[in-house]
Amino acid sequence: MGRKFRLTAAIAWTLLFITGSAAAFERENAVVRAVKQVSPAVVNISTEYEVSYRVNPFSGLGMDEFFSDFFDQRLERRQKQNSLGSGVIIDGRRGLILTNAHVIVKSGRVNAVLNDGREFTAEIIGADPESDLAVLQIKSEQPLPAIAMGDSDDLFIGETVIAIGNPFGFSHTVTTGVISAVNRSFKADERVYHDFIQTDASINPGNSGGPLLNINGELIGINTAIYRNAEGIGFAIPINKAGKVISDLITYGNVIHAWIGLRIQNVDQRLATYLNLSPGQGLAVQSVEPDSPADRAGIRDGDILLSLGARKMAGKSDYKDMMRQYREGEIIPIRALRNGKELSLSVRAGRFPESLAPKLAQQLFGVRVVDIAEKHRFQAVIPADAGVIILEIDPQSALAGVGVKPGDVIRKINEIPTPDSASFYQAVVKNRWKDSVVVLLQRGTQGYNITLKL
Repeated sequence: MGRKFRLTAAIAWTLLFITGSAAAFERENAVVRAVKQVSPAVVNISTEYEVSYRVNPFSGLGMDEFFSDFFDQRLERRQKQNSLGSGVIIDGRRGLILTNAHVIVKSGRVNAVLNDGREFTAEIIGADPESDLAVLQIKSEQPLPAIAMGDSDDLFIGETVIAIGNPFGFSHTVTTGVISAVNRSFKADERVYHDFIQTDASINPGNSGGPLLNINGELIGINTAIYRNAEGIGFAIPINKAGKVISDLITYGNVIHAWIGLRIQNVDQRLATYLNLSPGQGLAVQSVEPDSPADRAGIRDGDILLSLGARKMAGKSDYKDMMRQYREGEIIPIRALRNGKELSLSVRAGRFPESLAPKLAQQLFGVRVVDIAEKHRFQAVIPADAGVIILEIDPQSALAGVGVKPGDVIRKINEIPTPDSASFYQAVVKNRWKDSVVVLLQRGTQGYNITLKL
């Protein structure tokens, strides 16, 4: 009886060990395997930057519009600030890291910490605030782990996704969820963002720049935004959309937006009635630049653009957003309406010609400028490299409407210094697809911050 009991107990323990081992093995599901595979390539990004400001002695006295740049430097204050974010290594051989632009946009020093504890000082290769993407580089004697690229054009609603990041400073935090929607648009900071992946995987501050993975551990998106009006809604930039930006940032350090040579306007009620269109359906072509890509493709003044790429055109913001997504050399499919007949056209995008920059400045800003050095009488008040002088201004322009006059000096456009006309024109071209820009204007010793809608 004793031997039989001992034998039975041994068999029972053996079976328990076998089944327990099997159960333990089954716990390593697809999510666990994906996290193990990708975690070495996820980076904790911390930035340190110094904020300097000058105390405005007129604050609260109705003179807040004066810029602090013009106050006594003895009133200057400095303080250090830090921010946290995430990133992912996309090229281990070259040490290239993809993250969000807002994670590093103000940084003076960027640190990247890997999952194994190694810490590097990262160099900013390029950043594009418009797409909220940036590429960093770290130097390592050994190849670094890199993530495998997925296909964000091949996603299923409801499929499992994984987010890895550093929310609230808790490094390498993993959350899971599903894809709630694709091609999603949302509004934040007075701007509409298009074509994002929506997920219910928890995305919190510090997740920005981290990877969104499919169940195979492939990169399908960069976590970038939280919808603050509801819980369980996060957004990620599709990796296929990001790929075009990444290539430009690595090659040029900034994004080279496409140009096809069109000036467009919204379809108003009168034009919609005349063409038998619904208001907001399509965009009217005001003019076509001679010998431009659009001209060579056969687009003519007065045509109505119905769609560009896969998006219907309902307003200028649609056109600007789609043009931001194309690059030089890419083919842009366009549907247009001419004399009641629908046309299908293909335009090969080009690069904006530098020779057209002065013309663009007149169209968008309504101004013609010259270097300060060409106007000696201003040098007593303003250094020769402080900005450009407005020589002429269109009285119908928005700048003229807020009181800007010839002789005023433009010092910056969207924080880009404009010390001479060449820099000014470069800033105009760079910001041409934005919905608005901030112009730092100086008159005498006083500075003004003017928001100009484009």
